[in-house]
Amino acid sequence: MTQPFELPHFYMPYPARLNPHLDEARAHSTRWAREMGMLEGSGIWEQADLEAHDYGLLCAYTHPDCDGPALSLVTDWYVWVFFFDDHFLDMYKRTPDRAAGKAHLERLPLFMPLDPSTPVPEAANPVEAGLKDLWARTVPSMSVDWRRRFSVATEHLLNESMWELSNIDEGRIANPVEYIEMRRKVGGAPWSAGLVEYATAEVPARVAGTRPLRVLMETFSDAVHLRNDLFSYQREVEDEGENSNGVLVLERFFDCTTQQAADTVNDILTSRLHQFEHTALTEVPAVALEAGLAPHEVAAVAAYTKGLQDWQSGGHEWHLRSSRYMNQGARSGSPWQAPSGPGTSAADVGALLAGAARDRLRAYSHVPYQKVGPSLLPEFHMPYRVELSPHLDRARRNLLAWTHQVGILEEGVWDEEKLAAYDLALCSAGLDPDATPEALDLSAQWLAFGTYGDDYYPLVFGHRRDLAAARLTTARLSACMPVDGEPVLVPGNAMERSLIDLWARTTARMATGQRRTLKTAVDKMTESWVWELSNQLQNRVPDPVDYLEMRRSTFGSDLTLSLCRMGNDPAVPPEVYRSGPVRSMENAAIDYACLLNDIFSYQKEIEYEGEIHNAVLVVQNFFGVDYPAALGVVHDLTTQRMQQFEHVIAHELPVLYDDFQLSGEGRAAMDGYVLDLQNWLAGILNWHREVDRYKAEWLGRRAHGFLPDRAPAPPTLPASPALPVQLVG
Repeated sequence: MTQPFELPHFYMPYPARLNPHLDEARAHSTRWAREMGMLEGSGIWEQADLEAHDYGLLCAYTHPDCDGPALSLVTDWYVWVFFFDDHFLDMYKRTPDRAAGKAHLERLPLFMPLDPSTPVPEAANPVEAGLKDLWARTVPSMSVDWRRRFSVATEHLLNESMWELSNIDEGRIANPVEYIEMRRKVGGAPWSAGLVEYATAEVPARVAGTRPLRVLMETFSDAVHLRNDLFSYQREVEDEGENSNGVLVLERFFDCTTQQAADTVNDILTSRLHQFEHTALTEVPAVALEAGLAPHEVAAVAAYTKGLQDWQSGGHEWHLRSSRYMNQGARSGSPWQAPSGPGTSAADVGALLAGAARDRLRAYSHVPYQKVGPSLLPEFHMPYRVELSPHLDRARRNLLAWTHQVGILEEGVWDEEKLAAYDLALCSAGLDPDATPEALDLSAQWLAFGTYGDDYYPLVFGHRRDLAAARLTTARLSACMPVDGEPVLVPGNAMERSLIDLWARTTARMATGQRRTLKTAVDKMTESWVWELSNQLQNRVPDPVDYLEMRRSTFGSDLTLSLCRMGNDPAVPPEVYRSGPVRSMENAAIDYACLLNDIFSYQKEIEYEGEIHNAVLVVQNFFGVDYPAALGVVHDLTTQRMQQFEHVIAHELPVLYDDFQLSGEGRAAMDGYVLDLQNWLAGILNWHREVDRYKAEWLGRRAHGFLPDRAPAPPTLPASPALPVQLVG
């Protein structure tokens, strides 16, 4: 069969190594698969299929240093997950039978209890039998924290198969952002990262959730999945009728040839590997130092990081050899392995290294403060009408008084004219048109706090190149939000005074859990400002995927969602908010708003602020295209994210309500939440169109910077001995 495209030259500078216990793992996994009922008689595999796929070789390449028993157990896990995938395809995707597929998936978590002594059901099929056996053999050697993380990753891998099945039913192909985040779940690489911990060393719980360790796992996952998409395109798209493949997604999004889409997927794969290396070499050592990890814990993080790296190179070698994939004409990705075959020579090594250096350098080569002219504004897809609160004028007056009261207008960053030009009360009036006067005041003041902080960090700390002060400021802001009666700091500046006031008024009637959720949302926003500052000091344009995901934090999206959800409990169970459809709806709305902001603020940020955190610039840098072409890509993405938002509301939420058997009160609460998000989207667009903050004529007169003769002094921030300084990326 002719291949649909020529496989690209992959970036893979690390040599693959083979575990010496390969034969032991192959023999063991074959016996185990037969005992679990996965071979003869299963209707899915025969022994010849298992041997051709050679999962023992996969695991021997991806886990080169573990001992024989560990390699055999890991191999059994991979036999199980690939059997699950093929079984689900044959039983529920080809049919398709959503109800039966859902019932099948709902039973599987019962076989993964956090407490190994918990009874589990009798297995009814080979998938259940395999999971029951593997869980019992694996969890005794791992901590409860690891069990919880691995269980969640496994459930995501299983449950998001329904997302694939629904898309097949509808003939729907995901947009690129949706695809990347959903592929992490259904593709299973976070699950693979958990097995890397088992085979190498467990990550200490206190750093497992930090940005550096999360980015290691996510970049690892994206690279694994995108590589698999390239090798499996022919089998998945042409044979199985799958539409969950990155090459197909980009074909449709860019309306380009399959070869062009494949080359672009490889470019994104390379960028994710560069991000992995950047994080491993800069952010991971720093978080270990900041967290005060003991030497053995540092060694565990290093072993885990190396294990993820081994998986990349080993997984690539396996794809070159497995009969499961399209690999004709594929070249080894490592320059350290001697090239072979017609047309190869040592020159390939130099070409690969030169290309990698060029791609990596491009992220640091942006020239700031370029004249770009007024921002180009396309026609935005907006299906919702804006409505404004009748209390708008009152909120404007009260916001002016409040910003004076807490000192925001006294520090040399904002004055009354800037506050009026930003008209944050107008934004609040569109976001929540039915708010009480008091609620509208609170909303506008939260927006003022977030917008002021977003302006303050690059202007004050970036101007002085003072990352340490930014980190200390961020840690102190976190301490301004007591969750369970902790003492509040004595405020040292306007941000602290405003946050202490907002926190007290917002959380007065909240339960401890609600306060903790809101604090996490604010922390996520303030920590992301330090991530931006770190990139600014390096003049590093972010990787596209990392940018889009961090943009949600810099925009304060979790804070917005937390405030929107207030009052819905207990009518809406937390599990509904954590469900795939609701998170998909929220992220689509958030991305639309973030990308919309980047389009409007392009001149402000690129020309007047020397900013590098703008989606249009990120696309320009990554693809090497001009401003109009990059704007076209970002605008298309805003349209598709809005269409996804509409799709989830129309097709996925009704099914979700039935799945969770939501009461009438719960359905009404969720409908109200959806309306809040729709108002938010319409209000955000209206605000950007109306305010002076992004208009060329105002920017030319009041370019972003310190107020004349009022540059703020370095912040005086007495650190409390009990206050930890959190590292952020």
